[in-house]
Amino acid sequence: MSRFAEGAFRPAPGRAPLGSMLLAQTRAETRLVLRHPEQLLLNLLIPLALLVGLSLLPLLPLPEPRVGSVTPRILALAVMSSAFTGQAISLGFDRRYGVIKRLAATALPRWLLVSGRVAAALIVVAAQLVVLGAVALLLGWQPAASGLAPAVVLVVLGTLAFGALGVLLGGALRAEVVLALANVVWFVLLLAGGIIVPLEQLPAGLGAVVSWLPSGALAQGLQSALTVGGWPGWQPIAVLLAWGAAAGLLATRTTRLA
Repeated sequence: MSRFAEGAFRPAPGRAPLGSMLLAQTRAETRLVLRHPEQLLLNLLIPLALLVGLSLLPLLPLPEPRVGSVTPRILALAVMSSAFTGQAISLGFDRRYGVIKRLAATALPRWLLVSGRVAAALIVVAAQLVVLGAVALLLGWQPAASGLAPAVVLVVLGTLAFGALGVLLGGALRAEVVLALANVVWFVLLLAGGIIVPLEQLPAGLGAVVSWLPSGALAQGLQSALTVGGWPGWQPIAVLLAWGAAAGLLATRTTRLA
């Protein structure tokens, strides 16, 4: 007959290690994003269609090879779609259905909830860029090797900046308002935010303003890094850092649980 020490099967409640909780939260957030067909359409199918269409069809006056001009901007669009629009809408409806309030009542620290969303956004963005980059290579894209490392830094900063803006929007307004406003902002930045139309092709005054927006800074920075090579200069990095810090600070004061 087996004998066990006294108390061997006594319950020992307590929260899991922080690393385990972060991993579980990140996995759950990533699965939720990948399971939504609307997110798949916004995050991958639309950027993919624009990449192929603008690379093969002369819809806009772009330098040759067209895929070299189009790809960095589509990568910026993918970052904006996932980190801003997707995060804002997801957070807005999570608040509406009480998901955030219930999670906040568990042993999960609030900073870990945010970190899980950020980590999931980075994973989704990485998957998007792999798919879009592979298709662009098949279309003849030849990125500058010396610009790959700066491009990774810009993508991370862009994800954090747009993610903070998404939390700012989705954490303060009603879900229906967030849904409408996030899509309107996405569409406006797509057409006039330096993503589809290069800054040099925008009217002079508008181009100067757009260069200080996170969309224009990310698109222009990726364009320079992946086409010319090397670091794109201080402005894109400074713009993304400033937007991310300002939006993150404001979001901490305005985000509501419900």
